Amino acid sequence: MARRKEATARQARLGCELRKLREAAGLKGREAAALLGTDSAQVSQIEFGTAGVSAERVRRLAAHYACPDTELVDALVGMAVDRTCGWWEQYRGSLPNSFLDLSELEHHASYRWDVDFLHVPGLLQTEEYARALFSYVNPDFPESELERRVEHRMRRRVVIERPDPVPYEALIHEAALRIRVGDRAATRAQLTRILELSAVAHVTVRVIPFELDSFAGAGSAMVYAGGPVPQLDTVVRDGPHGTLLIDAEAQLGRFRTLFRKVEAVSLEPERSRDFIHKLAKEL
Repeated sequence: MARRKEATARQARLGCELRKLREAAGLKGREAAALLGTDSAQVSQIEFGTAGVSAERVRRLAAHYACPDTELVDALVGMAVDRTCGWWEQYRGSLPNSFLDLSELEHHASYRWDVDFLHVPGLLQTEEYARALFSYVNPDFPESELERRVEHRMRRRVVIERPDPVPYEALIHEAALRIRVGDRAATRAQLTRILELSAVAHVTVRVIPFELDSFAGAGSAMVYAGGPVPQLDTVVRDGPHGTLLIDAEAQLGRFRTLFRKVEAVSLEPERSRDFIHKLAKEL
C-alpha cells in the first residue's frame, strides 16, 4: 500500500496496537518483516500508521505474535479495512488535525462519556455558545476561520443525532452551567438545549453541584470514547501544549475509575434536569 504523508490518530492507533503485540511477543521488527516478505522500514511505517496494512497481514501478524484475544484481532482487522472518508475530511488543511481526529474518534465510538467543569461539553453546545467561546479564546481570528470552527463543532453533534446514535453520558459541574459564556439569553438557550437533549433515551446528563463536600475531582475532566473492545478505548484531554490522546491500558483503567467516582457523587438524571430547569428560570 502507498505510504501516507501523515497518519490520522485512528491509523496511528492501529499501528501502535500492532507494535504492542509484537513487543509483547518479544520479537524485533525485522522478524515481522521476514514474515511479511518485506523490510524493517515497511514494518516501521505500518506501526507508525504511515503505511496501510491489509486484513490478511493483520491476522498473519497476530497469529505470529500468538495473540490469544480474537475479539481484539477482529477489531484491529476492522480498523485496517475501514476506508471511511468522513465529513470531517473536508476540513483537513483548514482546521487543526486534533479537531478532525476527535470527529473520527466520535464517529467510530461505541459509547461516549464527558466530564466537564468549566464549559458545556462540545456535543451539547448551541451555535451561539460555541461562537462566543471560540471568539473569546481566539479574538484575532478572521470571521471565516471562526465560522469554520463553529460549523465543525455543530456538525460533530451528528453522533448523538443520527439514526444509530452513540450512547452518551455527560457529567457537568454547576460552574460550567452558571458561567455565562454568552449573554443572558444565550445562556438560557444553552440550558434549554441541554434539557432537550437530556430527555432523549441515549443521552444522560448529570450535574456535579457546588454543595458537594470533600470533592477533589476537578482535575478529572475528560472525553472518554469507547472502542469496539476495551483495549481500544481512548481518553482525550486538553493540555497546555494541545490535545492529548491517551490509550495506555493502565491509564484507561485509571480514567474509567475516575469517571465512575465522579458519576457516583453527581445528581441523578431526573434531579439534574430539575436543577438545570431551575437555573434556566433564574435567568
